[in-house]
Amino acid sequence: MTLDQTVLHGIHAALTGPFLDFLMPKITDLGNGGAIWLLAAGCLLCTKKYRRQGVLLLGGLAVGVLVGNVALKNLIARPRPCWVESVPLLIASPTDYSFPSGHTLSSAIAATILTKTDRCFGYAAIPLAALIAFSRLYLYVHWPSDVLAGALLGILIGNLTFLRGGRGLDRLEEMRTAGK
Repeated sequence: MTLDQTVLHGIHAALTGPFLDFLMPKITDLGNGGAIWLLAAGCLLCTKKYRRQGVLLLGGLAVGVLVGNVALKNLIARPRPCWVESVPLLIASPTDYSFPSGHTLSSAIAATILTKTDRCFGYAAIPLAALIAFSRLYLYVHWPSDVLAGALLGILIGNLTFLRGGRGLDRLEEMRTAGK
């Protein structure tokens, strides 16, 4: 048995129960298509104070989709645990490949950018991102290494987006004000 399988089986042996069976599909739904993070970006865009960070969050999420879901998932083509092992699922079986976890990737990007925007945002974003990532393991649709890779890649993309994207927005603003 691989380390991924051992961890996944350990989670199920230790934690499976009616409360989490009810809760985890709802938690994972928040991450479907990055929905909760797109909502957060929309809220930031609606405020003058955080509009710039809303743009950065949208940009980071777009990069995450391109790198994770479009490129890596299809290049690596790793089967999901629910495809390899026969387990009853609490959600519909995903149709795309497993590596990296897109839910975790978008959550880590958002939590990184939101934390860099305002530490108070991070107090909400980080635990929610961790719950969404854990839900993918609980629901048996990702291997632990998929989630770990999604988290690490998401933190990297979030930091690069905040740093490099911020500089790009600064240049655009300079060009806009110089043209007035």
